[in-house]
Amino acid sequence: MNNGEKHKKAYARAGVDVDLGNAVKSKIHARVKITHGPEVLGKIGGFGGLFKPNFKGMREPVLVSSVDGVGTKLKLAFAMNRHDTVGADLVNHCVNDIAVVGARPLFFLDYIGAERLEPAVFEQLIKGFTKACKEAGCALIGGETAQMPGMYQRGEYDLAGTIVGVVDRKKMIDGSRIKAGDVVLGLASNGLHTNGYSLARKILFEQMELQLSSKLPGIAKTIGDELLRVHRNFQPLLATLPDGVIKGLAHITGGGLIDNLPRVLPKNCYAAIDTKSWKVPALFQILQSGGNVDVTEMYQVFNMGIGMTIIVAEKDADAVIRKTKAKRIGRIERGSGVVRLEF
Repeated sequence: MNNGEKHKKAYARAGVDVDLGNAVKSKIHARVKITHGPEVLGKIGGFGGLFKPNFKGMREPVLVSSVDGVGTKLKLAFAMNRHDTVGADLVNHCVNDIAVVGARPLFFLDYIGAERLEPAVFEQLIKGFTKACKEAGCALIGGETAQMPGMYQRGEYDLAGTIVGVVDRKKMIDGSRIKAGDVVLGLASNGLHTNGYSLARKILFEQMELQLSSKLPGIAKTIGDELLRVHRNFQPLLATLPDGVIKGLAHITGGGLIDNLPRVLPKNCYAAIDTKSWKVPALFQILQSGGNVDVTEMYQVFNMGIGMTIIVAEKDADAVIRKTKAKRIGRIERGSGVVRLEF
């Protein structure tokens, strides 16, 4: 044991540097404060985040919550040593998950579990969280940062986030009004978003033996930059549509179109999706051919270029398309609550 090691506290010698953690976290207050409005009481660092909601104008406010992670997309962040994008991914994924019922976000809490707390990495993650929260009108009111040597590989961490939002009960979107003859619209994703990365990494880096710096036909960015595209936040765009127009929303995450659309369909309807109605981005085509993946499985693993689906009445479809730049990708038919892909 060298002299420097001898002078460390016992907990720090075991791998948990409490003083470092306190020093790093003490610097985040100014950045986090940009996400706060008058509803936020207290300050970051308390035992619990304090939020005084304003439900003025709502007859029956309903709180909507969700928790999620970023999955193995983190492996790309480690390899690229770029961590702000996955912070934004986490916020935006959670915002979209509650947006499907019509909720607007109120506040967000993060969890970071790391082998060791690296100040530069922590700062990038907080930058991503706060930027995305600010853009979503969502307050970052607290979180947990845990140093756990032995639980993670050196230089690695895990992320999780919890969001709470609100919607007036009479304005909730639950899919109950969906019927045969309605139209399925698709909003474009920004790449893979946060799903399918285990398969994508296996295909690109093991089977195709590519590098993070590799360039591929039809893709302007390097593979590393392409895979770190930020998960798109659809909530602000959806909020511009008139009340009652949206009959159903599905966030296309793990499970793709095949497993996510049925979550909002009545049992007596199915969604017929015309896969030729939008141009599938080059990356998905490369993954399918490079990995020899069955085309149906592609639509169950990846979003295939559609990040959110909107179900509306035929009479409202054109107006929604003009407003959101969505694509008409399918229709609702009488059936059994499933998705049928048309190639």
